[in-house]
Amino acid sequence: MPFFEAIRLALHTVWTNKMKTAFSVVGVFIGVMFLIAVVSIVEGMNRYMTERFAGTLLGVNTFHLRRFPNFQAGEMTRAMWLSWIRRPRIRYEDARAVVEAISVEHVAAWESTNRATLEHRGRVAKDIAVTAATERYFEIKNLPIEQGRPFSAQEVRAGTPVLVIGYELAERLFEGNDPIGKEVKIHGIPYRVIGVVERQGNLFGISLDKFAVTTALSPAKRFVNPAGVVDALLVQTNSQVELRQAITEAEAVMRTRRQLRPTQDNNFAIETADAVLDFWAKINQVLMVALPGLVSISLVVGGIVIMNIMLMSVAERTREIGIRKSLGARRRDILRQFLVESATISTVGAALGVGTGLALAWIVEATTPLPASVAPWSIVVGVLLGAGVGITAGLYPATRAARLDPIVAIRQE
Repeated sequence: MPFFEAIRLALHTVWTNKMKTAFSVVGVFIGVMFLIAVVSIVEGMNRYMTERFAGTLLGVNTFHLRRFPNFQAGEMTRAMWLSWIRRPRIRYEDARAVVEAISVEHVAAWESTNRATLEHRGRVAKDIAVTAATERYFEIKNLPIEQGRPFSAQEVRAGTPVLVIGYELAERLFEGNDPIGKEVKIHGIPYRVIGVVERQGNLFGISLDKFAVTTALSPAKRFVNPAGVVDALLVQTNSQVELRQAITEAEAVMRTRRQLRPTQDNNFAIETADAVLDFWAKINQVLMVALPGLVSISLVVGGIVIMNIMLMSVAERTREIGIRKSLGARRRDILRQFLVESATISTVGAALGVGTGLALAWIVEATTPLPASVAPWSIVVGVLLGAGVGITAGLYPATRAARLDPIVAIRQE
């Protein structure tokens, strides 16, 4: 029997036995759907963590010098937290010494952040992140200005009360009107808006556009931190090699300033995107190890169901098999027919699983903060798994059908 004729007969059988086909494809359908959906979400998370999370919050080729890490990978114990809050703060003098000691080409800024309420002519925005920073902050954090301009080094040195605000904050306070040159009050002190940052979107459902940045020495320095203290020094280099050298030099300066002995641990933190990405890589590895096991369970169950359905089909069609063999059908024709039928049923289930998995991944991305990115290899693997399960599950029923004696089979009622 030609191969395509076997496929035609198999599709005809699938169509005429819809109920049996539905029961046969459930296991494969669930397994492949789960594979596509989970892989799409994991791939989306990989891209999200690399391109958005680490890049947005920490910056590319950037390290942050902090009192303690802003992101903790792993378990946080009470003893660890108590040791962190006993550490000395990062001071202006520390930041200046580190910047002066770094020998590679770099860009540096410092920042201090606190939450505050902003007001403009009766309109109020509560719980806004207000950052006091130096002029290179926007460059390091990759915050392009859509309207107006960033503040200058001269304004930072003078402590000029000017403000650059996020897109959503501008919409909330000014309701579509031009905010440039307008006055916004923070703790009763007026600040002049000189710039609006381009829309940044959100990160895991948290808006990245509700913030305000003012000059490091403006009146805001009184409520973001104690006098002479910064939350973080940000240093950005041109490459990973230069970044590692800058980190080494910064660590040496800080250990010297803190008079730490060689056996003592750092009482400060140097944070990079690598720490966050390494933590995610461990989670990703666990997911990729667990995924095949979960998918395999569904596929094994699906294979068992297909085998049982095919055995029932052989029993019901024994007379048909006998007639075909008496008319000249060879063993391999019967074997091919039932194998193709089994593989077709399984592949139909896999195809439905692929489509549903893609739809599920899209729904998750549209309705939750979780991103999704379809991996083409997962679609190929899903279809091949479906066909493979069908062939494996159909092998025994097909062999049993091919070995039937035509005379005995014809007599079967």
